[in-house]
This record gives sequence, structure tokens and C-alpha cells, in this order.
Amino acid sequence: MVIDAGHGGKDTGCNGASAREKEVALKVALKLGELIEENVPDVKVIFTRKDDRFVELIDRAGIANKNHADLFISIHCNSGPSNAFGTETYTMGLHKSSSNLAVATRENSVILQEDDYEKNYNGFNPKSPQSHILFSLYQSAYIDNSLRFAQKVEREFKTKVGRSSRGVKQAGFLVLWKSAMPSTLIEIGFLTNPTEEKYLNDKSNQSYIASGIYRAFKDYKQELEAMN
Repeated sequence: MVIDAGHGGKDTGCNGASAREKEVALKVALKLGELIEENVPDVKVIFTRKDDRFVELIDRAGIANKNHADLFISIHCNSGPSNAFGTETYTMGLHKSSSNLAVATRENSVILQEDDYEKNYNGFNPKSPQSHILFSLYQSAYIDNSLRFAQKVEREFKTKVGRSSRGVKQAGFLVLWKSAMPSTLIEIGFLTNPTEEKYLNDKSNQSYIASGIYRAFKDYKQELEAMN
């Protein structure tokens, strides 16, 4: 499986008063990987980054594809009005609301910092709403398992971690589109909300969030093995 800490290097992601998305996402990603390596040793964990570096979206997906990963988990922090709070887990699909589109647009606009983005993403323009609609009509063959895992993540957040869940959502994320396996993008909370920023910047809470994703993964893995 591949764990992807969103953003990094020159791309800080969204920022709170002091916390930066690229740093919080990396801490949670590393903790999640550690939990899986310790407790599910038959699973090989690959990180798209283990330090503060810039990785293009196409390379994040490329790492997962090259290693024939069977699950891709991308970890992010959200940005919005200062009163917005809670977790959201996204799968690839057609956005149902303008707020879902806004999240995808923000995460996809990272490609403007990449060199050959027009060539690499089939002429995709992150500033154009039409681009997002056209490309999110591309429904992935992995949508069922992506949703299965996403639902488990949000259930864990709500029931065990004590987070406020905003649910499972769909939108057109380039990093999910390019990944040839079940894949989800997890927004663990809003750095633009001072209370949530404080929560997300705390080491114990980062561990709680990572262990919620870890339990969802374990549950997902057992369910798939039982089905097969």
C-alpha cells in the first residue's frame, strides 16, 4: 500500500496561524505507516515522501502504480471559513456540490507549480470548472473498494476518534485519477479553524487520527480477504 503525505517542499498546502498542512500531513502519514508496519507485517508500506520535499501529483500516483499497490491513501488538511470543522474522505468521482469542487480545485492547483503540467495531465486546467467536470466523469474501476475504505475511515473518526465527520464525498482529484487502485484522499480537519488547528497540531491527536485510519485499513483488509 502507498501512504501519501499531501504537499511538501515549496508547496506548503494550506496554513493555519502556525501549523502548515505539509507538516501535519507528514506526521500523520508517518505515524500511520509505523502502525501498519508494526501490526500488519505482511503489508509493505511505501511512502511518497518521508521528509519535506516537493513531489508532483503524477509522481505520487506513479509510485503507487509502479509498486502495484492495492491501496492508495493521501492525507491532507482542509481549508475553509474559520468556523468550518470536521473530517472528509474523498474518492474519485463527480462532485455533488460546489464545496467538493472547491476542495478538488485547491488540491489540483498544485500542478501549476510543476513543470510540464499541461503535457502530464492531458491539457487539464485546474482553474477551469469545465475541466473538473469533464474529468470527474471518468469513473474509476476501483470506486467500490475506494468507497468501502472511505466509509470505514469516516466511521472510525466519528465513533472512536471522536471527530466530527462531514462524511464520504466524491470529487475529481488528479492524484486519485492517476492511481490504478482503490484510492482515497483524507482531509483530517481544517487548519483554518483555530480550534481544529490546535487539535491537529498536537502529537497525541495526530496519533489518534493515524490509529483511526489504521483500524479502518485493518477492517478493510479483513473484509476483502473474507470476500475472496
